[in-house]
Amino acid sequence: MAGIPHDHYEPKTRGEKWLNKRLPILGLLYDTLMIPTPKNLNWMWIWGIVLTFCLVLQIITGIVLVMHYTPHVDMAFASVEHIMRNVNGGHMLRYIHANGASLFFIAVYAHIFRGLYYGSYKAPREITWIIGMLIYLAMMATAFMGYVLPWGQMSFWGATVITGLFGALPGIGEPIQTWLLGGPAVDNATLNRFFSLHYLLPFVIVGLVAVHIWAFHTTGNNNPTGVEVRRTSKEEAEKDTVPFWPYFVLKDLFALGVIMVIFWAIVGFMPNYLGHPDNYTEANALVTPSHIVPEWYFLPFYAILRAFTADVWVVQFAGFITGGVVSAKVFGVLAMFGSIAVLALVPWLDTSSVRSGRYRPMFKWWFGILVVDFFALIWLGAMPAEEPYSTFSLIASAYWFGYFFIILPLLGIIEKPHAQPETIEDDFNAHYPTKEQPSKPATSPSE
Repeated sequence: MAGIPHDHYEPKTRGEKWLNKRLPILGLLYDTLMIPTPKNLNWMWIWGIVLTFCLVLQIITGIVLVMHYTPHVDMAFASVEHIMRNVNGGHMLRYIHANGASLFFIAVYAHIFRGLYYGSYKAPREITWIIGMLIYLAMMATAFMGYVLPWGQMSFWGATVITGLFGALPGIGEPIQTWLLGGPAVDNATLNRFFSLHYLLPFVIVGLVAVHIWAFHTTGNNNPTGVEVRRTSKEEAEKDTVPFWPYFVLKDLFALGVIMVIFWAIVGFMPNYLGHPDNYTEANALVTPSHIVPEWYFLPFYAILRAFTADVWVVQFAGFITGGVVSAKVFGVLAMFGSIAVLALVPWLDTSSVRSGRYRPMFKWWFGILVVDFFALIWLGAMPAEEPYSTFSLIASAYWFGYFFIILPLLGIIEKPHAQPETIEDDFNAHYPTKEQPSKPATSPSE
C-alpha cells in the first residue's frame, strides 16, 4: 500500500546536502517526526511513548546494575544486597528497574487491548500486529529471566516450575529444558544462561521495535474510527491528518509526565508492593515455599496453566484420543502457550468487515467481559490451587478461548454494526466542531 502523501525532507544547507547524500539520517528523523497522523487519535494512543520510555529506562538501569551484579549462585543474592546497601543510589536503581518492568507490562497490556478493541490487527496491519506479539514474547522471556537473577526463594522456585513446564512437552520438551537449565536442575549454569539472555534480549526487542515502527509507518496508523486516511491526494490526506510533531508528541509527553508522577510515587513510597517477600530470602533448594507464584504480569497465563486438571473432561478427552500422551500437565502447558498464541491469530479469527469496536454494539459487551476476564485471571493466578479458585479459573480460561475461537468469528456474521463516518475528517468535526463547521451528531451514540 502506498504511503500517505506528505512533504518529505529537503536539505537546505550545504552541510545537510552533503550528509543527506551519504547518510540520510536527517531525512529519516524528519519523516518519522512529521509523519501524517490521524487527527482523531484519543488518549489510548499514548502507550507507544510509554513503552518506548520503559524500554530505554530498563536498558539504562539494567546496564548500571550489571556493573555491580555477580552471576554466581554463591554470590548473586549477596551482590544484590550489595547494590541495595553499598552502591550510591543502588537501591533506587534496583527499585526503578523492578517497578519499570511492571510499568512496561501495564503499558503493553493497555496497548494490546486497545488494538483488540479498535481492530488495529486488521488488514493491512497484520504484520505490524504479529511483530508486536513477538515483542511481547521477548518481553515475557526477558522479565522471567530477570526475575531469577536476584536468586531469592521465589526466583529459584519460579525457575524450577517454569523450566519444568518445557520438560512436559512430548518429544522436544526434555532437550529444551536441559538446554535452559544447563544441567539436570536449576543451578549455576542456569543462572549464567538466564543472565546472558536477560542482557541480550532487550537489544533484540529494540530491533523488533524498530521494525514495528517501520511497519506502521508503511501502512499508516490506525485510529478510533477504523477508517483509513484518504490517500488520493496530499490535500485530502491533510484534512484527515496532522503532523506527529508537535501535536501528538506534546500530547504523549503530557501523558507520560502524568504516568511518571504515579510511577515515582510508587518507587519512592511503596517500591516492594508488587514484589514477593519470599524473594528477600536467599534461594534454598531444600525449602519449598508454601505458595509459588510468578510476577503479576504472568498470573493470567499461570491461572490458565493450573485450570486444566486431570478431572476436567476436555483433558480426559485429549488424553483418550492421544493414548495418554497428552496428560493434564501437558494439556495445561499447551493451554498456557495457546492462550498467548491465540492473540497472534486474531487477525484471521475476527470475521467482521468493520474494523473499530466503536461501531459494533454486540462486540462491545463481549469485549468488556474479556477485559474483566483478564483481570479475574490475574487475581486467580495469585490464589492457591484449590476450590473455589480452581473452578473459577476453569470458567475464566474457557471464556478466554471461547471469545477468540467462537464469539469473535460468530460476531462478524450475526452482528449489525452502526454506520461509520465516511472520513476521519467527518469524525473529527463531529467531536470537535469549529465555528465555521457546525456540529454533527456522532455516528455512534455511545462515543
